[in-house]
Amino acid sequence: MQLTSVLTLALQLLAVDASALRPFKPPHVRTTRPQIHVGPKTLETDLPKVSPPRNATCHVKGGTEDDSAAILEAFHKCNNGGQVILDAGVTYTIGTVLDLTFLQSVDWDIQGTLTFTTDTDYWQANSLKYKFQDSSAFFAIGGKDVNIYGGGLIDGQGQVWYDLFVTEPTAKRPLLFVIDGLEDGTMSNLNMVNPPNWFNLIANSTSIVIDNMDLKVAAVGNPAKNTDGWDTYRSSNVVIQNSVIDNTDDCVSFKPNSTQVLVQNLRCNGSHGISVGSLGQYVGVVDIVEDILVYNTSMTNAGDGARIKVFPGAPADGSTSSGGGSGYVKNVVYDTYDVQNVDWPIEVTGCYTVNDADDCAARPPQFHISDVLFKDFTGVASKKNDPYVATVACPSLEACENIRTENFQVTSPNGKSEAKCSNVNEEELGLNCTA
Repeated sequence: MQLTSVLTLALQLLAVDASALRPFKPPHVRTTRPQIHVGPKTLETDLPKVSPPRNATCHVKGGTEDDSAAILEAFHKCNNGGQVILDAGVTYTIGTVLDLTFLQSVDWDIQGTLTFTTDTDYWQANSLKYKFQDSSAFFAIGGKDVNIYGGGLIDGQGQVWYDLFVTEPTAKRPLLFVIDGLEDGTMSNLNMVNPPNWFNLIANSTSIVIDNMDLKVAAVGNPAKNTDGWDTYRSSNVVIQNSVIDNTDDCVSFKPNSTQVLVQNLRCNGSHGISVGSLGQYVGVVDIVEDILVYNTSMTNAGDGARIKVFPGAPADGSTSSGGGSGYVKNVVYDTYDVQNVDWPIEVTGCYTVNDADDCAARPPQFHISDVLFKDFTGVASKKNDPYVATVACPSLEACENIRTENFQVTSPNGKSEAKCSNVNEEELGLNCTA
């Protein structure tokens, strides 16, 4: 073999070896927007309109200590008809608070990992602040015609916040994902893990569909706190469906002024149930929750199954956030509900946070709860309250009207099915009230 041929072959081999050592760069790929089918139940009111195809793409580079500016720039560039892409195999870090409530006709394709810095001092000082329950957020999405999807992961780095809670229980722990002021939006095909506080808040929004989400808390030290799956607040025409939630607080919570909400096909584990409320927390504020359907739920290892909770009619000790509001709960249906190892498969609390009957009588809730149905419940409760599987405690007979069960087939571990009932029409309720 001639010397030149040998040299050529050696150079080719070196080139191959060198290319193998280069860092892998995943290709830029667009995810096709999922086509979401709402079913088997649907809303009688408006669902989000089908978005037109997007005509531009903005790939965010990522991989730096703080990718917030690059993400914000991409949304400005691809707003009004584009698609912002977080590529697969890349980690994107938000280290600066982001207000993304200006979006119009844009898709957010999250294929990679979206995470957050763990500077708890910065986030407590600079996060977006909300008066309701003194909450805060890393960022918020709002506007009109926004779709969020992609199959990626949103990691809240919650453990540092769970550890902080032990020494600073009043620290402002950010919500992981906030939708605020959005009309016609969808969120689907994403994974979320370890939020500092709630996973999701849907506030001041209408015509929203959430589909095929996986939410998981995996604390490795101090336990997670307040990790609600979804909370709806001042929002209407919302669908949450086909999702798995493994957490330590409410699976879903209908906060004040949630109307026309459908929740279906959820698997909840470790939670505090699917809850109406809490309501009436603030003095002089009127709260309503109306037209809610929860269908086909699996609830395991939980404190509650289906729950309604309202604060007393006056605050305690001069506080302005421990009761004193008013309002009503109307037309709420829990249908097809399987419980396994759940402390209270049904719990209605007419004086939330108050354990003393005399105290509740002294400041009765200013709420009317009516037209509530618990239908087709099956399963076995936990042994915690054996033989009781339900508690319905209304502040007065006038406060609760038409609260019913149909085909309630839940038993305690010893096979009994008894209920604690107070100030409720027991014949109408249809449970075996023995206390």
